[in-house]
Amino acid sequence: MYKNKTILVTGAGGYIGRFVVKYLLNLGVQVSAVDYNTEFIDERAKKFEFNIFADYDNIYEELGKPDVCLHLAWRDGFVHNSESHLQNLYSHYKFIRSMVDGGLQHVAVMGTMHEIGYFEGEINEDTPTNPHSLYGIAKNSLRQSLSLLLQDKAVVFQWLRAFYIYGDDAKSKSVFSKIIQAEEEGKEVFPFTTGENKYDFITIEELAEQISLAAMQTKVKGIINCCSGIPISLKDKVEEFLKINNFSIRLEYGAFPERAYDSPGIWGDSKKIEDILNDYKQ
Repeated sequence: MYKNKTILVTGAGGYIGRFVVKYLLNLGVQVSAVDYNTEFIDERAKKFEFNIFADYDNIYEELGKPDVCLHLAWRDGFVHNSESHLQNLYSHYKFIRSMVDGGLQHVAVMGTMHEIGYFEGEINEDTPTNPHSLYGIAKNSLRQSLSLLLQDKAVVFQWLRAFYIYGDDAKSKSVFSKIIQAEEEGKEVFPFTTGENKYDFITIEELAEQISLAAMQTKVKGIINCCSGIPISLKDKVEEFLKINNFSIRLEYGAFPERAYDSPGIWGDSKKIEDILNDYKQ
């Protein structure tokens, strides 16, 4: 475990990063938090307002020679076909390569279920990838290129593949945030899909725990699904959300078609993350 070492978190002020930084700090981990804007990052962290894509003689040294780099930074994660995903792809690769060239020995990078593309059933680390969005294509390409870069190096490499994240919904751009906005605007009906598609839902707090504990160990490597392992229909999850929040807005089922790349049912194999969680608790 890395309680006496330093974990560098990029994208530390982002939707996921803020929760990860807080979770790590609560465990007593030394955290270096990197972002363009560090205003909303936990004050206990060592903050770097820093452009990780800029050219430095030794970026690893500039960032304090951390024991782990937990790379969460990513633009437009909620905009699946933004061209920024492809425009920034090489910059992400170059950043990790420069950190490793400087002496970094442990890299954990945020992935996504959207790397897989259209697939029905449980995803494990051997599931073929065929992404159907620029976001998925860029993430998948980064994973493949880093795997090639690091295959012959004495570097721990973990790819943390996240599934359907919810929670802190006012700050996200998920369907839950859109429902909150519609409720606040006094709308009676929210246009929706059939809601029959099943996903692997994980709260932002659970995700932060899984990311943090995965990056704090070296026994489990490679692709690690950050997930629940349980498929739940979007309809059931959103209806639960409406009930918990005592919202009056109703869902208009079938108003929108399902997206072409959305699977009828997709969830993660949770064995590796469960092993990590269980090892920590013992």
